[in-house]
Amino acid sequence: MSFVCPDKKCNKCKRLLEFRKENEKKFPTYYNGPVPSFGDINAKILILGLAPGLNGANQTARPFTNDYAGDVLYPILKKYGFAKGNYQKRKDDGFELIDVRVTNSVRCVPPQNKVTGEEVKNCGTYLIDELNNMPNLKVVLTLGSVAHNALLGVLGYKKSAFKFAHGALHRLDKHNLLMLNSYHTSRYNINTGVLTFEMFEKIVEKLRSLC
Repeated sequence: MSFVCPDKKCNKCKRLLEFRKENEKKFPTYYNGPVPSFGDINAKILILGLAPGLNGANQTARPFTNDYAGDVLYPILKKYGFAKGNYQKRKDDGFELIDVRVTNSVRCVPPQNKVTGEEVKNCGTYLIDELNNMPNLKVVLTLGSVAHNALLGVLGYKKSAFKFAHGALHRLDKHNLLMLNSYHTSRYNINTGVLTFEMFEKIVEKLRSLC
């Protein structure tokens, strides 16, 4: 089914395809393809990030895995009962999510970790398929403004009506969904103090209260 992931031969985005071919030569042992989502399709929560990291999900084929952002995300999810097992930065580490699914707005690694509007739009096909195939979905946690806008875009909402703000909770009434905003758990945000571990724990606490 297409909502699982674009085919590894996906060529919708010329820039990302060219970057993928470069990485296949530089890093032949990496996954180097559109990264599949992680977690049960029957989950109540979808966590939506930006894109795979070059040496993270692009290598491991699991979102936020072997990436600093995952070092923040996954232990906190476990702390609040949304995961079990030991996160060891590998796809085969046995770490499991509970009632949570994780994916990205753009599923191929972008140069310099920056995506274009066209790339977000192209990958929106897979995002909307995923949303439509999650029967129990109640809350989407958007990590960063790109994910926030990507979700609004595929669902047909005016972005101007839903301003991104850390901790903001938006009701997407036409789809009976809640959208919770958080700053991305990136190394840059943590190092600059834009986001702290405590701030993100409060976001996950809020997720718990919503589900």
